[in-house]
Amino acid sequence: MSINVAVAGASGYTGFELLRVLQFYREVNINQITSRQYAGKTVKEVFPVLIKSKLENLIFSEDLDYSSSDYYFLALPHEASLETVKILLDKGKKVIDLSGAYRIKDISKYPQYYGFEHSYPDLLHKAVYGLPELFREEIKRADLVANPGCYPTSVILALYPAVKEKAVSEETIIVNSLSGISGAGRSLKQQFHYPEGYSDVYPYNITKHRHTPEMEDVLNRVCGLNLKIRFTPHIIPVSRGMLSTITFKTSLSKDRLTEIYRDIYNNEPFVRVIDSPVHIKNVIGSNYCDIYVDKDDRTGFAVVTSAIDNLSKGASTQALQNFNLMIGIEEDRYLKDLTILFP
Repeated sequence: MSINVAVAGASGYTGFELLRVLQFYREVNINQITSRQYAGKTVKEVFPVLIKSKLENLIFSEDLDYSSSDYYFLALPHEASLETVKILLDKGKKVIDLSGAYRIKDISKYPQYYGFEHSYPDLLHKAVYGLPELFREEIKRADLVANPGCYPTSVILALYPAVKEKAVSEETIIVNSLSGISGAGRSLKQQFHYPEGYSDVYPYNITKHRHTPEMEDVLNRVCGLNLKIRFTPHIIPVSRGMLSTITFKTSLSKDRLTEIYRDIYNNEPFVRVIDSPVHIKNVIGSNYCDIYVDKDDRTGFAVVTSAIDNLSKGASTQALQNFNLMIGIEEDRYLKDLTILFP
């Protein structure tokens, strides 16, 4: 089996992560990578860490060839993906879209949270949300996978067992998440320069983050509820990694909640329900999501914490987990032994 694969937007952080892992795929020929900024340059010029890899002489092109590849990973801005997906699907291609253009089924949310009208409601309905722990069978048959956002991955996985088992007593759930600076992308912005970001922690988009409707959409669709997420994201001065703290009222004990989480995730290759609070350094560079369940009996609130690498399980290696399902190989092939950078 030899599959021609394209990575559009390959010079960003998520694009690099895709290349970093795809280079090990024996089934894959990466036959095109795009970057408007680095068009004409080789991989080794842009990413010196890949010198002497099999990708080192691959050249970035400015434009995407819509015909020459079988599978297309799109690490593009949302509106660019919106149009590119349509073109590729019309040509019978398989697409894994890492933007937010096809994640939310409610088309009315796009002007409010993304700033554009969604032009393709039929494709929005066709897209499969790329969280394998919830949509594995649909992903296997999909032509278009909408890869989840990093915050939603950490939150949905941490909430799903409790929501599925109706263990949440109130409709509003409080979520606070901390993200490494790489979540803002590779382009230069003043607040992410080293002198600005060093030793600083701050919240942003406090009442209107675009990942809020994504979390609500998925959890409510799969569990038939009407939950509301009170979500506050924060930037912390680390390069990568994400930690989410989810608080909700419940009548169940800590032991019962933990049992529910272990039962649901027992056979999941990349979710680890652990016995102590999570640390982002234990998941950096990997496709794992670590989850810890606790209960404050004094207030009746459960406190669930989760940790992922925002560039890996929160983006690129999750996209490859979806890719594995789509091409029919083991779901964890090339992903289970990824080096954790800071063991």
